[in-house]
Amino acid sequence: MKPQNNARSQYIIILLVLTLVLTSCIPSTPDLPTRLPITPDTGPATGWLEIFFTNPAAPHAADYEGGPDEILAAAIDQARLSVDVAAYSLNLWSIRDALIHAHQRGVVVRMVMESDNMDNREVQQILDAGIPIIGDQREGLMHDKFVVIDHSEVWTGSMNYTTNGAYQDNNNLIRIRSTKVAENFTNEIYEMFEENLFGPDIGAATPNPSLNIDGTSVEIAFSPEDDVAARILLLLQGAQESIYYMAYSFTANDLGDAIRQRAADGLIVVGVMDDEQINSNQGTEYDPFKQAGLDVRRDGNAGQMHHKVIIIDRSIVIAGSYNFTASAEEQNDENVIIIYNADVAAQYLAEFQRVYDQAQP
Repeated sequence: MKPQNNARSQYIIILLVLTLVLTSCIPSTPDLPTRLPITPDTGPATGWLEIFFTNPAAPHAADYEGGPDEILAAAIDQARLSVDVAAYSLNLWSIRDALIHAHQRGVVVRMVMESDNMDNREVQQILDAGIPIIGDQREGLMHDKFVVIDHSEVWTGSMNYTTNGAYQDNNNLIRIRSTKVAENFTNEIYEMFEENLFGPDIGAATPNPSLNIDGTSVEIAFSPEDDVAARILLLLQGAQESIYYMAYSFTANDLGDAIRQRAADGLIVVGVMDDEQINSNQGTEYDPFKQAGLDVRRDGNAGQMHHKVIIIDRSIVIAGSYNFTASAEEQNDENVIIIYNADVAAQYLAEFQRVYDQAQP
């Protein structure tokens, strides 16, 4: 029996060596953006919500590869009926190509943009392909960044559809599969594209401002018409334990007063603000926050810390395109999504921790 045992041992050794050799020949998987599917608090996982964060430190970021834009482009490639786009700025080849390909296969593609950002080559190529683009043609900003696909899913968040937005800046991109949410954003596109209503020009009311999706409460609001600042103010005033925020631009307003008051009341209040905005805008809340003794840091990213996020009590997330400024409240086209879900909040807190750790102490 001993010779058979030796033969078996030799066979096993040879098999292990071959396995190691073959495994070493398999190319490594490229770095992908943080991809975090959400499981609702109740019921089975439905895949209704996904959150992506840009990663300027990723090895492939310098090559403009592996960012969240590629996942958005893949979703546009699956469109069969329609793609509606509201873009403050756009120069990503991935998004340009996906929109043109959708148009060429018969999908109805509509776009609205900030007029000041329509002169670049990629936008002109989209126009040359026959896709209509309407500019806001006004002083305020068309500052939305969202895509609606087939009236059934929405992509929103802080990420501009640019190389900087996807690969150099800190941003979040949210994917929501919900016809009711899509109806809200389609309604906003209709106002701008069909009725030429931008900024403070008021159109129809948001059809589904409050929703429950698989056990998670979600609120959708558009600025200026939906009085976004008042809604955020109520949430800040109702905070019980903590407020964390990542603010690209935060200028003196009632929200800043509320945050200082909640800190004075004993809540945990911690924030990161974009260093460039602090240096260029004398009206930011950075100095008042510091003077009040708050833990607020200047970001450490060579690009922009472009998030517009507030996390309350580790269970409520406020996100979207809305900067915490008077311009966002009074004259820009903006969108805000509020998600009441501790799992979602945990993912944003993980991103907050990463940004905070990189920030200037």
